[in-house]
Parts: sequence; C-alpha cells; structure tokens
Amino acid sequence: MFVSPAYAQAAGDVGAGSLIANFLPLILIFGIMYMLLIRPQQKKMKQMKAMIDALRRGDQVLTGGGIVGKVTKVGDDGIIEVEIAEGVKVKVMKHTITQVMSKTEPAAA
Repeated sequence: MFVSPAYAQAAGDVGAGSLIANFLPLILIFGIMYMLLIRPQQKKMKQMKAMIDALRRGDQVLTGGGIVGKVTKVGDDGIIEVEIAEGVKVKVMKHTITQVMSKTEPAAA
C-alpha cells in the first residue's frame, strides 16, 4: 500500500554514448594530472640527470647533505671526489649532488 511502483523496469539499456559520457570526467582528470604533475616531474628528472652527467673536475657543487665543495675527481662508477677544505677530500655518490653552483669552462684543445 505504501510502496510505490518500481519505475526502473521501464528504463532502457545503457547506450554507448552514455558509457563514454560516464568515463569522460575520469579521462579529463587523468589528463590534467598528467599535464600538471607527471610531465613536469619527468622534465625535472631529465634536467637533473643531464646536470649530473655533465659534472667535471673543478665544478663547485652542493650535496644533498649541505656540503659545498669542488669536484676533484669524477669516477665512472657513480662516485665523485669532492674537496670541501684545503686537503680534505670526501667521496660522494653522483646522485646526491643537488646543485652545481659554478661551472668550469672546458679546457681548450
């Protein structure tokens, strides 16, 4: 008596246009997230890798631990030697370099 008839039975089946309309906001959100978050992060990582690959002797660098020093030796195994004071050299991993503070000019050949 108090139950209204179920009108959902009269509804037709879901069409393909409606399915695309349901996923359109999700696709737009993913596109916006890609443009605002993922793409800039990939660009930043590419620039960081190029900076680390371009390190050479004489560059003044800043490490992740806050140590500022001059590169004295660049190894192929991912380790560089940094002079932090006169006669004091430490070995650090290349990926811990956060910034190249001053770049040296390449030697004229």
